[in-house]
Amino acid sequence: MPAHLWKIATGAGAAALAAVTAYDLTQRRHSILRSYPVLGHMRYLLEEVRPELQQYFIERNWDGRPFDRDTRTVIYERTKGIHGEQAFGTERDVEEPGYEWLVQTIAPVPAPAAPPRVVVGGPDCRRPYSMSLLNVSAMSFGALSANAIRALNRGAAAGGFAHDTGEGGLSEHHRENGGDLIWELGTGYFGARTETGEFDPERFARRAADPQVKCVSLKLSQGAKPGIGGVLPAPKVTAEIARVRGVPVGEKCVSPPAHSAFSTPAGLIRFVARLRELSGGKPVGIKLCVGSRVEVLSLCKAMRAVGTAPDFIIVDGSEGGTGAAPLEFEDTVGMPLTEGLMLVDSALRGAGLREAVKVGAAGKVAVGSDIVKRLIQGADFTLSARAMMMAVGCIQAQKCHTDRCPAGVATQDPRRARSLDVADKSERVQRYQRSTVAEAVRLMASMGVSDPARLTPEMLRRNTGPHRSSSYGELYGRLAPGQLLTDPPADWAHDWARASAEGFPQP
Repeated sequence: MPAHLWKIATGAGAAALAAVTAYDLTQRRHSILRSYPVLGHMRYLLEEVRPELQQYFIERNWDGRPFDRDTRTVIYERTKGIHGEQAFGTERDVEEPGYEWLVQTIAPVPAPAAPPRVVVGGPDCRRPYSMSLLNVSAMSFGALSANAIRALNRGAAAGGFAHDTGEGGLSEHHRENGGDLIWELGTGYFGARTETGEFDPERFARRAADPQVKCVSLKLSQGAKPGIGGVLPAPKVTAEIARVRGVPVGEKCVSPPAHSAFSTPAGLIRFVARLRELSGGKPVGIKLCVGSRVEVLSLCKAMRAVGTAPDFIIVDGSEGGTGAAPLEFEDTVGMPLTEGLMLVDSALRGAGLREAVKVGAAGKVAVGSDIVKRLIQGADFTLSARAMMMAVGCIQAQKCHTDRCPAGVATQDPRRARSLDVADKSERVQRYQRSTVAEAVRLMASMGVSDPARLTPEMLRRNTGPHRSSSYGELYGRLAPGQLLTDPPADWAHDWARASAEGFPQP
């Protein structure tokens, strides 16, 4: 080819690349293209070749304990407003031990016109809150970018569901779009602490008065790493994060393993009551990954001894958690969500407290069937973290700890964070939540239920061996209201006798 033609072709190619680059940097739908113009098209090319290459690509970017392939596909489709139907039946082995299914009825009922909600707030709460069946679980600003927080909260505002702040403090990014907030207060008391790290009642009362704060959640432990605190390295403690958390700029920020404001079950319940009063009567609850039954029963005894109770308890499963954690803690510490949830529900019932305390479930809640299963197992509402991260564009690149998240979700790098378009991703958050709750309601209707309170453990079954299955009622049982107070069953009696409002006995 003549030299002048090579120059023309080269110039045309360079112009085309420049045009594609300019388009990628200014478009708002795809975070990857905004971070990686031109090269990022490879990802979306693979998405067009569905389902095999898309599924391979998604699976290669997932973490070590994944949702199954069908779950990932559902999340992906719902965030983009795709109504997916599968034509050739299930690929699951329905004979496999551990396989679970919901029990439908020959006489299904119509789904209600509006999704059910649950009122959170016990007898001592003056400002109860109407909670959605699915909400944004705890993820802190600092762990997530400002744009990710904005998108989650804007989606929550548009969809009428709650956004848990995580323990990293209540930032302006949480308040910018007006979504309802669950303010999580952890062992570091970020945003409500003294200079030496103790709880500051005046700062707490001032921030809790914000009308966007609908509930306060006192975090005792989290699923990813129960029993230890957290560390934000000094280089990540920017001026903005230091201001939000109330800590010094550029110094290592430590969340202790335990709270300094109390040390006994009764002290915890009195502290919850104090927070409720300081907040002006808003619902105050606790969040924990369950460790042992005797500790849960100690909390129940403390509620009865003190004469008040948390307005809600959020049970976090050990299999959940988006936060960084030591591998041994992720794999071996804490009770899985199913066991923890059914234990807390049954203990509250047995202690005569279930009507006063609502229960939330957090841990790998992603699709409508997850919501229904958790409601059957004892929850009144659910919260999702990992699926909500996907809704704002997370591709599970596992770069969170490097501050180099390619999708702008888990980073404080301004250049990377700008790739996440708040308007577009907030719509995806809203679409995902709305369609997932709608599917949960449709599933319940197929089971003959329009009110979640009518779900029972007999409506969920699990294969327990070849040609055998059992309901969750058979597998776990459920204490009758007040049963622990009058006639504790034999398998509960020992732990109930050891439980104490004045200390946490060893398991």
